[in-house]
Amino acid sequence: MSGLGKGITTASLGLLLKQKGFLVTAVKIDPYVSIDAGMMRPAEHGETFVTADGGEIDQDLGNYERYLGVDLSKDNNITTGKVFMAVIENERAFVYQGRDAEMFPDVIDEIKKKIYERAKGFDFCLVEIGGTTGDLENLPFLHAAREIGRENKAAYIMVTYLPYLRNVGELKTKPTQHAVAALRSVGIFPDVIVTRNEVPLDEPRIETIAKRCFVSREGIIDNPDTDNIYEIPLVFEREKIADLIMRKLRMKLRKTDLREWKKLVRNLAKPKKTVRVGMVGKYFKHGADNHRDVYISVYEALRHASGKLAIGVEVVLINSEEVEGSKNPDRLLDSLKLDGLIVPQGWGRRGVEGILLGVRYARERKLPYLGLCFGMQMAVIEFARNVVNLKGANSSEVNGKTKYPVIHIMAEQKEYLKKRQYGGTIRLGDWPCKLKEGSVIWKAYGGRDRNKKMEVIAERHRHRYEFNNLFRRQLEEKGLVISGESPDGKLVEAIELPREIHPFFVGTQFHPEYKSRPLDPHPLFVELVRACLPPSKPS
Repeated sequence: MSGLGKGITTASLGLLLKQKGFLVTAVKIDPYVSIDAGMMRPAEHGETFVTADGGEIDQDLGNYERYLGVDLSKDNNITTGKVFMAVIENERAFVYQGRDAEMFPDVIDEIKKKIYERAKGFDFCLVEIGGTTGDLENLPFLHAAREIGRENKAAYIMVTYLPYLRNVGELKTKPTQHAVAALRSVGIFPDVIVTRNEVPLDEPRIETIAKRCFVSREGIIDNPDTDNIYEIPLVFEREKIADLIMRKLRMKLRKTDLREWKKLVRNLAKPKKTVRVGMVGKYFKHGADNHRDVYISVYEALRHASGKLAIGVEVVLINSEEVEGSKNPDRLLDSLKLDGLIVPQGWGRRGVEGILLGVRYARERKLPYLGLCFGMQMAVIEFARNVVNLKGANSSEVNGKTKYPVIHIMAEQKEYLKKRQYGGTIRLGDWPCKLKEGSVIWKAYGGRDRNKKMEVIAERHRHRYEFNNLFRRQLEEKGLVISGESPDGKLVEAIELPREIHPFFVGTQFHPEYKSRPLDPHPLFVELVRACLPPSKPS
């Protein structure tokens, strides 16, 4: 089922194989008929991850990139929509020589073709099939997986949920037995079963699953809930899952080097200090609970910085609509005892005034601030209103009639909207950014080190609205620093306040969180966490 941990399982196994010296890649299959995840509601679907080449994909691809330490392509994501579109285009181009296009073999062959193309040049290609066994949506992909196993060396891993009945204190294996039976009905017999559960799996349950699902005892890998997902590779290494797969494929075993990974986990488990970072957003609530997957890359980027610095980061979720509706927003924010503030991505009008109150609070209270895309735009609006005194300044996305549209839509984007061309038309993927020498962001990226020569960086984007250059001079004259821009100088990519008036106040039009890695945290998140620490007292 969705959210069970198939992505982390795939990423963790990939890390173990990579640390053995293999070339590893991964493919995420999403059975929905949509072409990609770009048009999906974040509160329902979770975060949309963006690749360097502009793909908008399910967040699991972000986990693959983080654990493997690589940049993947949008073609590492396969959806039913992409497969059907390719088959229909083939039919229209007479590829099938006049016969009718069919599920078998055409759809199945197209799935296999896409997987094989991604696997070229690698020792291992890990393929995660989304959905639940028995769903209509993923049956074509399961049939393709069965055929791939007949044509190549392959191993099958089933990730399954074991419900825990607290009233009897027992994990139940029957749903797993039925799920494996459904998998066998399409010709796939799992070699490994990874169990997901709230409490550790006991020996009687392991024996039951092994016997009734026709899997060896060592093929049952227990993966109970943990507070730190970066422990999962270490759990899998203790269970020897990578060795199990290699034996299945008749490969010679190799040692795994996890020294750096173990250091990361130690730092996360036993930080020297802890800081509280507030995150002001509007997509947290989905039903009765908070939906953490909406900003998962931001959470992980903070955790990467935490692991590097051995400083714990407690993320405080702040619903912007609650701030907006508060009679005393400053008192509300004071009560949270924050050491820093982040405003992540966002769209539309809802909750914007609450976000702006949070930005003003951070600026006036000298609270370290990092604005990401929408968060940069909100910082520009707040500065324009309260420092430059442009009353009612706004984004044309929020208020199309504002007298001071300090954030506005790009010209070509207007044409897309007129034609209702929404999907895949926004500014996506890697774009270059020239850094202002001596700025906070320039120093964060390594500007102090001449060997790095970080004059121009490349970061990932996902937006339709931009800084309006008509207001640039006014804002700069009042102290706003344009610290990053496109090489041609036409687009503002980053803003900040000088260190002499604020300890750390940075906004980026791009998304640095997409490029952060556990063993290579993004410098902006590292600098934010550092800035959240209280000033050291002189001895």
